[in-house]
Amino acid sequence: MTSEKVKKRAEEALKKEAAFGEDLNLESYAYAESDMRQIESLEELDTSDRSIASEVGFDVSGKKTSGSFIQFDNESFLADIMMQQEGLEVIPIREALEKHDWAKKYLWKAVPVDVDKYTATSELNPYNGYFIRAMAGANIQMPVQTCLIMKKNRSVQNVHNIIVAEEGSELHIITGCATPSDLERSLHLGISEFYVQENARLSFTMVHKWSEQTDVRPRSAIHVDAGGVFLSTYAVLSPLKSIQTFPKVRLRGVGAKADLYSVVYGSKDSYYDIGGSLSLEAEKTNGKVISRSIATDSAEIVARGDLIGLSPKTRARLECDGLLLSDEGAIRAVPMLNARAEGTELSHEATVGKVGAEQLTYLMSRGLDEEEATSLIVNGFVKLEVPDLPPDLQRSIDNAIKMAVEAGL
Repeated sequence: MTSEKVKKRAEEALKKEAAFGEDLNLESYAYAESDMRQIESLEELDTSDRSIASEVGFDVSGKKTSGSFIQFDNESFLADIMMQQEGLEVIPIREALEKHDWAKKYLWKAVPVDVDKYTATSELNPYNGYFIRAMAGANIQMPVQTCLIMKKNRSVQNVHNIIVAEEGSELHIITGCATPSDLERSLHLGISEFYVQENARLSFTMVHKWSEQTDVRPRSAIHVDAGGVFLSTYAVLSPLKSIQTFPKVRLRGVGAKADLYSVVYGSKDSYYDIGGSLSLEAEKTNGKVISRSIATDSAEIVARGDLIGLSPKTRARLECDGLLLSDEGAIRAVPMLNARAEGTELSHEATVGKVGAEQLTYLMSRGLDEEEATSLIVNGFVKLEVPDLPPDLQRSIDNAIKMAVEAGL
């Protein structure tokens, strides 16, 4: 699938540690070959699989979506499109690279293969994943849903996804990643490359629900061309071993826009290193990186944001709000502003603190006990209002976050 030059770059980066996050010994995990067994319909999913998928917002009926993709470990998968939906393609990544010779131009172009040992390892081992394309001018109003589920102990789920919103198209994706709660230590490697072409619009919503022994290392990058819009909502709402993710957005064309929203509900002794980068490379580009973090138990959360102003008449903003619910938890905000062009406006604001006594006292005076009052504050804190999303998609985000937070309280 890839050239010898790319493979060589991967081999040379196999020992390259990531810039952030705990370093993992990748030799302690097994990489299983994929048998590419295809599921014919969502009706084939058993009760257990349906339950896991539903917890991260996957509609197992498929009635409110334009297409579905679900994958278990590196093996079985389903890729399906509603019969009446035109201008949409949802297929496994391997099939796309074999079917479309031009699809190879997107492979490892947004995410360099030698970013670190995780990207290198992903390339040099068997992988699956999805290829989703909204064709030029297509207006895909109902969301495409995807779900990646890990079930094998001490294994690696190795995924490479490519999403393309062609010129003038509109596409919405809701994706979930999940494991059974009793899964022993395993690793999720997820490479995702997004391409938003001129005047296209792409929204991407992800909800994670991992086991307490899962390490997660996504590597994502987004290219947005002139007039394009990229909206990302990222929710990690369950305990895990560790996660480190730092998607990088390049706003490459005049008037391109990207807003990155994240919400983290940290619990147990989990470690979360979550961030995002915006590179404003053309005039009139703009965007936001907004994060909300809650730390309970002994969870540690690092919220990063990086704004790089490379062109005049550009602006971007970082916002980080953190809420501590225990004396053992910790939240660190790491804002980075890098202005390299006259006329770029970059700003940031960060607040971290505990639930206020005045808030609790007021709510308890209205008849709530302390647990109910805290729950109400937390639910209000993590609610994410993403501007310009279709109402049905906003409701799906609200429901997924509400379910996950209530399960953790």
